[in-house]
Amino acid sequence: MTFHAGRRALLGSLSLAALPAQAQEAFPARPITILNAYAAGGQTDIAVRLTADRLATAIGGRVVVENRVGGATSIASTAVAAARPDGYTLLAGTSSLAINPTLQPRLTPRDPMAELTPVGMVYRGPFVFHVWPGLPARTLPEFIAYAKANPGKLNYGGVVGTVVHLATEMLCQRAGIEMTAVPNRGGVEGLLDLQAGRIHCNFQSPVEALPSLQDGKTRALAISSRQRLPSLPDVATVAETLPGFEAVLWLALFAPPGTPAPVVDRISSALNTVTADPDYQARMTAIGLAAESGGPAEVRTLLAEDTVNWRRVITEANIQTN
Repeated sequence: MTFHAGRRALLGSLSLAALPAQAQEAFPARPITILNAYAAGGQTDIAVRLTADRLATAIGGRVVVENRVGGATSIASTAVAAARPDGYTLLAGTSSLAINPTLQPRLTPRDPMAELTPVGMVYRGPFVFHVWPGLPARTLPEFIAYAKANPGKLNYGGVVGTVVHLATEMLCQRAGIEMTAVPNRGGVEGLLDLQAGRIHCNFQSPVEALPSLQDGKTRALAISSRQRLPSLPDVATVAETLPGFEAVLWLALFAPPGTPAPVVDRISSALNTVTADPDYQARMTAIGLAAESGGPAEVRTLLAEDTVNWRRVITEANIQTN
């Protein structure tokens, strides 16, 4: 922890301790702002705004969402890391916090586990591994066998450095196959490339993939989470073929370093009330996400494990951003 972060932590703790119990219980006395690093209207933005609405009710105050897009999510996370540690500025942090320190070490925060305070889990977002229907493979084992028989001849899509990209690299590493990456600018472009046969496979969010699957324009072979999707119950998980495989985009709330523990606990408790609500869970399922409860300890463990996992994938594949 830097001198400034340590000083913020001390001041934050002292300022809270100096307040009478009645004033402490008044949190939040003004609106809480959640910084979201993703563009308005997308799956993540929809989920964050739904969560903010429910969190406002649970915590008894106003919660607003502000989009801070750019810098491979570092603009939003850096702003929260430097914000006043009072609980009124939070980050909707995702798996990028586990990826960026290895893939783009010049970006800040360079050490999210030290420069941010975990608050609580929000969701895990699985991906559908689907293929161009011109391929003969109808199951993941058949796809792996086909790829081994045609090394380097299959293309896959994805934005460099995202979970989608790294998930495919991890699939190649675990399955012992070779494929060629064809970078694109996002889900829509990747889907069009897949439907046209310019790429042969892709990991995609369920919301993006389902219409294409229903129209027969692509074929689902596997799910990237450890559990099957309710919307695609007959599609096996990758882990059923490659045990232990999991690649999801998770989202959790983070606060600035030094945010007093009572404030973190108050937000975390309210957030767990939200994520445990059946109606909220159903709303998240409808947009292809799995609501997940968990406090600071669970977030810290997930971030640490994911950092190790993606560092291994990036290093073995020698992935570079430029």
